[in-house]
Amino acid sequence: MTESSPRLTNLPAWKKLQAHYDEISSLHMRELFANQPNRFEEFSITLDSLFLDYSKNRINPKTIQLLTELARECRVPEAINSMFKGEKINTTEDREVLHTALRSDIDKPFIIASGDDVMPEIRAELEKMKRFCDAVHSGENTGHTGKTFTSIVNIGIGGSDLGPHMVVNALKFYQKDLDIHFVSNVDDADIAETLKNLNPETTLFIVSSKTFTTWETLTNAHSARDWFLQSGANQTALSKHFVAVSSNIPAATAFGITEENIFEFWDWVGGRYSLWSAIGLSIALAVGFDRFSELLAGANSMDKHFREVPLERNIPVILALLGIWYTNFFGADTQAIIPYDQYLQYLPAYLQQADMESNGKHVTKGGEEVDYSTGPIIWGTTGTNGQHAYFQLLHQGTRLIPVDFIAPVESLNNIGIHHRLLIANFLAQTEALVRGKTRAEARATLEKSGLSEKKIEEILPHKVFPGNQPTNTLFYQKLTPHNLGTLIAMYEHKIYVQGVIWDINSFDQWGVELGKKLARVIYDELGDGIPVRTHGQSTRGLINYFKEKSPKKS
Repeated sequence: MTESSPRLTNLPAWKKLQAHYDEISSLHMRELFANQPNRFEEFSITLDSLFLDYSKNRINPKTIQLLTELARECRVPEAINSMFKGEKINTTEDREVLHTALRSDIDKPFIIASGDDVMPEIRAELEKMKRFCDAVHSGENTGHTGKTFTSIVNIGIGGSDLGPHMVVNALKFYQKDLDIHFVSNVDDADIAETLKNLNPETTLFIVSSKTFTTWETLTNAHSARDWFLQSGANQTALSKHFVAVSSNIPAATAFGITEENIFEFWDWVGGRYSLWSAIGLSIALAVGFDRFSELLAGANSMDKHFREVPLERNIPVILALLGIWYTNFFGADTQAIIPYDQYLQYLPAYLQQADMESNGKHVTKGGEEVDYSTGPIIWGTTGTNGQHAYFQLLHQGTRLIPVDFIAPVESLNNIGIHHRLLIANFLAQTEALVRGKTRAEARATLEKSGLSEKKIEEILPHKVFPGNQPTNTLFYQKLTPHNLGTLIAMYEHKIYVQGVIWDINSFDQWGVELGKKLARVIYDELGDGIPVRTHGQSTRGLINYFKEKSPKKS
């Protein structure tokens, strides 16, 4: 949509969807399934080994027709082309959005709107990453005492931590003989506990910061450098144990990192999309560069699907439109992501940033206040753990919470009955959420138990499950680097489509700035013994309380 486009809520398709919602919202999915015998086949899509079943949603064919009509009125196809053509769709920062170029076909040009081919510099950086990883794995690159590296510590925050951390954990099955650690929190417990059992002679640090000015990252990096130097190593040795991923070469070299050990990425790579770039160095070190390349190839497969497949059969588009349906018409505030795969335990946290930092906006690209909800709250944990925690609310609570269920067909480990039991739980939960349990069904169950009529009447309300809770079910054959890349890219594109429809810029993050600036002011104020008289009443009181109670330095 452009600045002169009609407001979203004034579009014809939006008004049709509102009328359609009034028609369909009271229907139970039991009825929808009964009225659509081929619903599973009609509402499922396959890409490679990724299979999406979206039949357990409060929709019918007309819903999808109207939602895709809305997408066309919001110029979603044109927006998809704009991203892949390298137009400056990050409007507030006047930047291209080219994370898809990072995983594009390596031997083909990627020409952006300016006419430039960005692939030569991408190829050069990938080759540099490959040489470095191969040298570490072969033992050619060693620490300053000649010992091979056994531990890697990635120091970053936000996109420089969440993506690599999630992927390294997800691909642990394929990990080489290296211990990979991630430090992100400025809380000194994070760096202290990480370094506690490491050997300075065999530890390699990756300082990941595009600007090399991120306060939290540099604080942790300086503490790591102090720890290393206190072991008896000198400044020359430092250059063998510290590498950087940054666009600020002068700042990284001033820190003590040699220019040959600085890996670059560019302004057109947003932090939360940067795991595909040199920010993924920790991934390549963990599983090998060939596996990292497979991850890129999996994402590229989803990129092609997203760009080429019609909206009605386009996996990211369908997921985005379902999210619009629930957020803007049913009033859902949250979206749960529940992977039934222990290797994906950090996926919900990763998607929190990917989605909430992208679409947590209250003004359109033209600067006007929206009159509709935008990005939902993203949350979740692994199944089956969640079943014994918050699933009670999903089944019998008062909120509508759409859920994505994600699981592998094949286990990577195949121990006893574990995987069969996992998938039984996975499928049972999706069925229970859609079907629920009626009052009559609950009564029949209680009557079979032999309870008295009085006891049945007393317990019966507590045994009723409303059901009608929407879910998407995603299967992949097994968790390979390729399939993981496909899954991540799917969510990236889903988020983008929703941003296009909401007419917001999904690629800036000005909301993180205000608190950071205030923190710098308060940091200086905490360093002396003088009571502050600035700030609001509460903040002023808290600062002074902290200063009064803090241990006095001798």
